[in-house]
Amino acid sequence: MGAIERVLIIAPTSVVAVWPKELQEFADFRYTCRTLLGDKDMRIRQIDDLLKFPFQALKVAVINYESTWRDGLFEKLQEFDADMIICDESQRIKTHDAAQSKAVHKLGDQARYKLILSGTPVQNNAIDIFSQYRFLDPSIFGDNFYQFRNRYAIMGGFNKKQVVGYKDLDGLIRKEHSIAFRITKEEAIDLPEQTFETRHIAMDSKERALYDRLRRDSYAELDGGGQITATTVLTKLLRLQQLTGGFLVKDDATRPELVSRSKLDALADIIQDYVVGAGKKLVIFARFLPEVKAIIDLAKKELPAGKKAVAIYGEIKKEERGPIVKQFQEDKDTVLFIGQIDTAGTGITLTAADTCVYYSKNFNYATYSQSLSRIHRIGQRNICTYIDLVVEKTVDEIISKALAKKEDIAKTVVDNWRDFF
Repeated sequence: MGAIERVLIIAPTSVVAVWPKELQEFADFRYTCRTLLGDKDMRIRQIDDLLKFPFQALKVAVINYESTWRDGLFEKLQEFDADMIICDESQRIKTHDAAQSKAVHKLGDQARYKLILSGTPVQNNAIDIFSQYRFLDPSIFGDNFYQFRNRYAIMGGFNKKQVVGYKDLDGLIRKEHSIAFRITKEEAIDLPEQTFETRHIAMDSKERALYDRLRRDSYAELDGGGQITATTVLTKLLRLQQLTGGFLVKDDATRPELVSRSKLDALADIIQDYVVGAGKKLVIFARFLPEVKAIIDLAKKELPAGKKAVAIYGEIKKEERGPIVKQFQEDKDTVLFIGQIDTAGTGITLTAADTCVYYSKNFNYATYSQSLSRIHRIGQRNICTYIDLVVEKTVDEIISKALAKKEDIAKTVVDNWRDFF
């Protein structure tokens, strides 16, 4: 209709890079899109580029929630003056007095059109909805949190500061649904039994330089003469893949060192949304032991009190693995299963979860295919979702494409080794 010239999309960090790819696949209109990543100056330049774009097209800026309120960036977003703002995973602004929520409210007050997207708009408390609707349309619940809370919540506990119950929830839901559209997975009859999603992760300039140097060194060594074997090529690929997972074995070092948290941060987003927010159980597969142990540490930090994670990897004795699986399947408070894919990718049942994240994968299609069946097997009553964490323009993409074609990389790597570097 020509009513919108500039769009601002605010999303979790791990989802920012997804939007340009979805636009590329589905947008039936002219557009130009910038993902606002990198340091503050780089983000501001990206906004300036959009503002100066000379051709008739929808101008789309995508930014993560944590950056919206930063000095200089917030003012630049105000200058961008988006006609429409989309909050993806809008539960990220559920806390009404958080800095990022306040910033998004102010930006929303400026915009003409607003949209929120969420699978879990209400996570722990019904009052989570207030801040999201304060952004979306203050006429629904007003713009005073305490009036809203007094209207719908029963306060108690120490100094009567805890929500101990609710009143008129039917009225709250009616108002909420007056401008909402809701569909469940069960109602989406055209959804396949297995849904595959890719989370694209961007390296920062320092990480990219590190990866490119390792890639060039690997190519030069392989191209320097001598016989090329599958083992030598796969060893080089392993080091590149370890780096996309955040780890690097430096010269003269015996153990990998954590040099990047990009994938771990993306995984933290998923744990918050699926486990903490939606109350679901989650399976996470990773290839390398340092990754598994880093994910175990991440789980301790991200999971709320009382919730537990279990793990199976090469060092876990075989006789201990059965009870670990049983605990995940039967204990409602054990919400995360972390598995090393070569060890836990076959022979066990993990149907207590319907969502599986691949932090990293190995090169063998048979192993990957087996791992898919840990949650998609007899006893599973839900549609299964698989989330693939892929660092852009790295070996991650090559591995994912090969596995999608049901190829075993180890069998073709000698003839096609240049394709991987």
